[in-house]
Amino acid sequence: MAAGLLATPAAAASGSTKAGTAATSTLTKSRPAVSVSGTKASPSNSDECPTRVTFSSKIKVKAVSSKTKVAYRWLRGNGSKSKVKTFILKGKGVKSVTVRESSTFDGDIRGWQAVQVLSPRKATSGKGYFKVSCGGDTDGDKEVVNTDSVGARIWVDEGNCEATLVGRITSSSPRWVRYQWVVNGRVIDRDSAYVNDSRRVYHVIRPHDDFRGWAELEILGPVETTSNRAYFKIWCSDSTNVSASVDAPSPYQGDCPVTRTFTGTISISGGQGYVRYRWIRNGVAGGLESVYFGGHGYQSRTVTDSWTASASGSSTRAIRIEGGPTSGTVEGKVSCQSAPPVKAWIENASVKQTAATCPTASVTGTGSIYATGATKVSYVWTLNGSVVKTGELDFASSGSKSVSFTSASDGFKAGTAKLAIVGAGSQSVDYDAVCVKADA
Repeated sequence: MAAGLLATPAAAASGSTKAGTAATSTLTKSRPAVSVSGTKASPSNSDECPTRVTFSSKIKVKAVSSKTKVAYRWLRGNGSKSKVKTFILKGKGVKSVTVRESSTFDGDIRGWQAVQVLSPRKATSGKGYFKVSCGGDTDGDKEVVNTDSVGARIWVDEGNCEATLVGRITSSSPRWVRYQWVVNGRVIDRDSAYVNDSRRVYHVIRPHDDFRGWAELEILGPVETTSNRAYFKIWCSDSTNVSASVDAPSPYQGDCPVTRTFTGTISISGGQGYVRYRWIRNGVAGGLESVYFGGHGYQSRTVTDSWTASASGSSTRAIRIEGGPTSGTVEGKVSCQSAPPVKAWIENASVKQTAATCPTASVTGTGSIYATGATKVSYVWTLNGSVVKTGELDFASSGSKSVSFTSASDGFKAGTAKLAIVGAGSQSVDYDAVCVKADA
């Protein structure tokens, strides 16, 4: 079953790292010595797309103080630089830290990355070179138009009421190349790309109705040339359209770690068979998965992807249909909070003296203790300074529990009873005499 056509590939997604702030510090009499190893790219040569390349380098610092702030950034072969990142080294002596950055490439590319340490001293690593080749270079008898320095060729993938124009720009040396897409003699899009040896560029035509014609890729600079002319036919009637969407979990605030679930919907307008797709997690493409459609007409399937967060932060998800479109990107957010401490207090306390056979009497006390959550509370009843009862209350959740005591007393005398929570507050209650002494 046709599962849609190639949508415009995502640009290389930088690994998800938070930007730091360039370190600035007052120079001491003896500044730390800094060295950095050559950058390694893994894999350094790949013929699969997309490919995730990880760059790593070891920064070594001979620290002269108990706390040393190191600032660095990544340099890239296309002239761009990452944001400045920082980390703290604790203790004196030689310390080493391996820094890494990952990027996912979904098109032919070759280049390099290196680490530049900015403080406490400047140092730059050797370059780590890499190459990604997506294959598919054999395009039948289609013509390739080249000049001495820049060339272009084009072919078309059609189906499911859309066509993807696929162009390859070649250059004898690394440079920025300006180009435009021409369909049936009309310019439909202009852009530029940094080309190091060769690079693929794409444009998707979605006409919604049957459409046919031809397309060319015109190079505008630094020299002018035009690709071969590729012809296409787009059929929209009775096509099987595949689409995907993703819903993010609602923002979460509470205890961590916590698992949140992204929900995706894959839909087709008709047909039967498997649709293959990938989750795009924080810009990085995951492994291929598939869902099966066995009915007729419009159908949809729900797929999920989990994210376990142990600290406050966010995570993004999208779904890319293999040979089809990519959904919009959504973001889930988690704010981790420590559970508030459980508190307990006395809600109320009362005491009453009751006569038996005067002067014999008894004193009865009752009280209520409230806790804000699961906890154990120890309490003490005292009568006129003497302990008459102790106990422990086990709260499984927030709520109130009652406590009471009964003790013999002298009915001729008034007194005071007190309910106390061990380690917390207390409440005292007075009671009156209930027996009357005979006149002497």
